[in-house]
Amino acid sequence: MSSAPAPESTLPYPPLHKDKNFVVLSDWDGTITNYDSNDYLTDNLGFGKDKRREGNVEILSGRVTFRDAFREMLESVANNGHTFDECKDVLKKNIKLDPGFKDFYQYCKAHDIPVIIVSSGMAPLIRAVLSALIGDDEAQEIEIISNDVDVKPDGSWAIKYRHPTSGFGHDKSQAILPYRQLANPPTLFFFGDGVSDMSAARHADLLFVKVKPDSDNDLAAYCRRERIPHVEFGDFAHALGVVREVVEGRAGVAQVLARGKAE
Repeated sequence: MSSAPAPESTLPYPPLHKDKNFVVLSDWDGTITNYDSNDYLTDNLGFGKDKRREGNVEILSGRVTFRDAFREMLESVANNGHTFDECKDVLKKNIKLDPGFKDFYQYCKAHDIPVIIVSSGMAPLIRAVLSALIGDDEAQEIEIISNDVDVKPDGSWAIKYRHPTSGFGHDKSQAILPYRQLANPPTLFFFGDGVSDMSAARHADLLFVKVKPDSDNDLAAYCRRERIPHVEFGDFAHALGVVREVVEGRAGVAQVLARGKAE
């Protein structure tokens, strides 16, 4: 647990789920989806993959902050003349769900487990893609804690950070830590895959780290380096098996962390 003061948030938070036994918090880009949407925009409409990867390496090394590198990524898209609406359309056509997420979400819904998206992306893009993938009604049931966007009358746009004074831009730990202060906190599952999830990695009861073939897998590298206990998973179908074990009382958190993989 961090003793540092919480960064001031420019955006509201949804109420805590104080009466639940379990809560799922998950990164969106590259975790619930098959590809990080901001990476997709940068690689195809911005300054390209090579420069983006250089930025991620700098973040992992601690030489630059995620906030600053991520802003540069998005500015490269906007500065190339791509409007925010164009970005929405591109992502709706090209970003897909993790193949196991729908079943995972339905299991959580059936067992009264809130699923909350905790993202360093921008809420309007997430809502647009989520609605296109699972339908408006289902999408509206899922809470999103993320950054936002400022769109100017001339069509130019820029990210609006939730925590502009934090080096993360959005310090995801702040979606987790308030649950720790409850008299009877729920068991917290967190799912992530990349550098934007580093701020949350130490704070969930059970951290799931997505590992994909031919991908950067930056969160896995960070957790291994920092010796942060976690369970690696390939998709939500595998993760569901582990979550069911914990929810249904067939395995404890320590037991599944000791395994290290969801298979």
